[in-house]
Amino acid sequence: MPETGDAVLVEDGTLVAVGPAAELAAARPGARERRWPGAIGPGHCEPDAARLLQDAYHPDPREAAELGTAPLTGPALAALGPLDAARWGGSARRGLQRLLAQGVTALVGPFDRPPVRTAVRRSGLPVLPEPVAPRLTVGGPAHFTVTAPDGTCRAAVLAGRIVYRGR
Repeated sequence: MPETGDAVLVEDGTLVAVGPAAELAAARPGARERRWPGAIGPGHCEPDAARLLQDAYHPDPREAAELGTAPLTGPALAALGPLDAARWGGSARRGLQRLLAQGVTALVGPFDRPPVRTAVRRSGLPVLPEPVAPRLTVGGPAHFTVTAPDGTCRAAVLAGRIVYRGR
């Protein structure tokens, strides 16, 4: 729960309440509490997820000296030659972490590469057929973000589970 007073109450991956922190804490005195400076929101849907994960290679940190840290596309990607399933899977996982760090809580698919599809499925991010604006809905899945006053994502939560924690 951030210091702004806005809070959510999550139970078994479901959003059961949204409101002032003091009220929710009083309603559930034994609940575990997490605090971040910032505002709770639904995150956002990434309409270009398929392109970002399937048409770009996200280098492994061990490759940074040779390849850099930015995603490789076009001729730089082609210069790597054919990538096996393990490399595409690792790239997709790193790309997903980048998206979570930007406050993404839903993706637009489909994903044609099997290792990318597997990484997306395991991430827990919902895959939608078209872009929609995510919403915090009581009774719905507890997918949300905490955004710092400077706009950076402090935390991303999917089904009540913290999947990204910023610094």
